[in-house]
Amino acid sequence: MAWFKRKEKGITTPTEAKMDVPKGLWYKSPTGKIVDADELARNLWVSPEDDFHVRIGSAEYFQILFDNNQFTELDANMTAKDPLNFVDSKKYSDRLVDTIKKTQLKDAVRTGVGKSKGKDLVVCCMDFAFIGGSMGAVVGEKIARGIDHAIKNRIPFVMISKSGGARMMEAAYSLMQLAKTSAKLAQLADAKIPYISLCTDPTTGGTTASYAMLGDINIAEPGALIGFAGPRVVRDTTGKDLPEGFQTSEFVLDHGFLDFISHRKDLKNKINLYIDLILNQEIR
Repeated sequence: MAWFKRKEKGITTPTEAKMDVPKGLWYKSPTGKIVDADELARNLWVSPEDDFHVRIGSAEYFQILFDNNQFTELDANMTAKDPLNFVDSKKYSDRLVDTIKKTQLKDAVRTGVGKSKGKDLVVCCMDFAFIGGSMGAVVGEKIARGIDHAIKNRIPFVMISKSGGARMMEAAYSLMQLAKTSAKLAQLADAKIPYISLCTDPTTGGTTASYAMLGDINIAEPGALIGFAGPRVVRDTTGKDLPEGFQTSEFVLDHGFLDFISHRKDLKNKINLYIDLILNQEIR
C-alpha cells in the first residue's frame, strides 16, 4: 500500500496555452517512422524513411498516371441499389448513403480516360475506403463499361485493384461480376488491346479470382497483400504456421503469380513501357 494518498482525484493542468496539433500533419508508418504529411505526398505517398507504400485511392493514382492529372471520368454518377433489402448491423441502403457522404465517392471504383506519357489510356481504379473496396454490381458494370470504351476506341486498359473481395450485401449479384468482368477481358484480348493489371494492398477474394490476375502483364506494389483468403483465415483453416511473408507481393512473385513488382515512383514509366512492348511500338 502506498505511504501517501491524494486528497483529490485527478490532476488539473491549465489549458489556456495548450496547442493541439492538427490531424493529418504527420504520418506514422507501421515500422514506427514519423513522416511529414506534405513530404509524404511529394514522395507519392511512400515513406522516405522505410519505403513503406501507404494505401492511397483513385484520386492519387490518377494523379500519378495521367499527364498533369488531366482526365475524363466515365459513369461518374452510377450508384448501387439494394435489390435484396439487405440488413446486417444496419440497412445496406443506409450504409451506402453514409459511405457516399463520408468518402465523397459514388462506389468502390472510378474510371478515368486521359493521356499518359502523351498517349490515351483507360484506367479503372478501386477505392478501399468505400466498403473495403468490395465488388458489387456497380463495380462490375463500371469495369465492363471501361473495357467497352477501351475496345471501341482501341485504347490500352489498366486495372488497379484494391479490394477485400465480393460485396456480401449483394450476394449473387456480386458473384456475377467475376464472370462478367472476366468475359469482358476476353473480348479485350480478342481485340488485341493491352491489359495491365496492378495489384495493390490489399488485393483479395473475388477480385484476385477474376480480373486482378488476368492481365497481359500482372504487376504489384511492394509489400502488397495478395491472395484469395487472408492469412488469418488460411491459418485458422489449416491449423498450420504460414511461411514468412506469406501472401505478400514478393512471396507471390517468387511463386510465379506476378510478372513484376514496381515501386510507385516507377509506375507510370513501367506501365507505359509494357504497353509499348506489347504493341511493338517505339518506347516512350
